[in-house]
Amino acid sequence: MLHKTDRIKELLQYKEQSVSEIANRLGYRSVQHLSAQFKEVMGVTPSRYRNQGGPARKPINLLNT
Repeated sequence: MLHKTDRIKELLQYKEQSVSEIANRLGYRSVQHLSAQFKEVMGVTPSRYRNQGGPARKPINLLNT
C-alpha cells in the first residue's frame, strides 16, 4: 500500500491526470477506494494533497542543474 501511495503522490504532483484517471490507471475499483486508502496513509484526501502542493518536481532535463 505504501508503494502505491508513493506512486499516487507522484502522479498527483504532475497534475496531468484526474484522481479518477489515476485510480483507473493503478487498478483501483473506484475513486472512493483510492481516496480512502490514500487518506489512511497520508491523513488528507488526494485532492487536498494536490491542492496543497507536494514537493516541486523539476523536469528531467533540469535535474543536473
